[in-house]
Amino acid sequence: MHQNDRGIKQGDRLLKMPGKRDRGPVDFKSHIVHQEGEIMAIATHDVISIPPTQSILGAVEIMTKCGFRRLPVTDAGTKKLRGIITSGDIINFMGGGDKSQLVQVKHGGNLIAAVNESVRSVMTQQIATLSHDSKISDAVDIIVKKKIGGLPIIDNDGVLNGIVTERDVLKFFSTGHSALTVEDIMSSTLRVTAPDCPIADVTHDMIRYRFRRLPVVTDDVLFGIVTATDIMQYLGSREVFSRLTTGNIAEVMGLPVRTLIAGELHTTSPEQSINEAASEMLTRNIGSLPVIEDSRLIGLVTEFDLVRAFAKG
Repeated sequence: MHQNDRGIKQGDRLLKMPGKRDRGPVDFKSHIVHQEGEIMAIATHDVISIPPTQSILGAVEIMTKCGFRRLPVTDAGTKKLRGIITSGDIINFMGGGDKSQLVQVKHGGNLIAAVNESVRSVMTQQIATLSHDSKISDAVDIIVKKKIGGLPIIDNDGVLNGIVTERDVLKFFSTGHSALTVEDIMSSTLRVTAPDCPIADVTHDMIRYRFRRLPVVTDDVLFGIVTATDIMQYLGSREVFSRLTTGNIAEVMGLPVRTLIAGELHTTSPEQSINEAASEMLTRNIGSLPVIEDSRLIGLVTEFDLVRAFAKG
C-alpha cells in the first residue's frame, strides 16, 4: 500500500490509473435490442437443481464440480422454483455479510457444523425470473438494470424450465460486430486489494460493494485477480478443511488472499476490440479481463460490461 493509504484497510483501496488518454464515461445511445427471439433458444434447458433440504456444502460441491456460479433450488417433486444459491450467497455466508450469522451466532464460528445446514438458510428467495416465452431483450433488460448474472426460466405454474446467464447472452451478441474497444467500456476506477489482505476482508468488500471480483495489486502492479467463485471453490474443493485445526472459520478466513490465487492470468489491452475481448472470455471461460497498459493496471472489463455495450450498440 502507498504511504498515504495508512488507516484504510487494504481491501478498500481505490486504484485510479487514467493511462495515456482521458478516459471519461462513454455516452452510449440506448436503443431497443434488435435481435429479439425466444429466450429458450439461448438458454440451458436441462438445468441441474437441488432441493431446499440439500446441505450448503453439498450445494457448493456441485457448483464447484460443474463450474457453476449459481444453482436453482426447487421442490424435489414438482420442480417448482423456490430460490437460487449463488457464489455471492456463499461468500456472504463465509463472512461477507449478514448470512455469516449462521456460522458466527448459531454455530459459534464452527464452519463444519454450519456447512451442514440446509441450503434454504442462505439461498436467495426473492429472485428475478423469465417466462418460457420471454424475448432475449427481456433478459438483457433485467441483466443490465439489476446487474443479475443469471435468470431462471419458469412456466405458468412456477416450474423450472431453464436458465439463461450473462454468458449465454454474450455468446449471442458476440457474433455481431462492434466498433467499440475495451477502452470505451472498461471500468477505470477500480477497488482493489493487496496480496496479504485477509480473505475475510475481501468477502466483506465484495458483498458491501456488490463486486464479483477484485484485482489484487502490489506496488501498482497486478498480482492477480480473486473472484467470488474462487472463494466459493475454496470451500467446495474442501481445501478449506485441510487448513482447519480448531474448526473455527476465522482460521481459514484470516489467511491472506494470495492463498487463493493460482493459474495463468489473462489480460487485455485498451486497444483490443470488444469482439476480441468477448471471444477470449468465452474461449477461456472467464468472466473478466484486467486491462494493462505500459505494465500497469488501468482498468477491468467484465462480461457485464460487454453485454451492456453490445446491447446498446
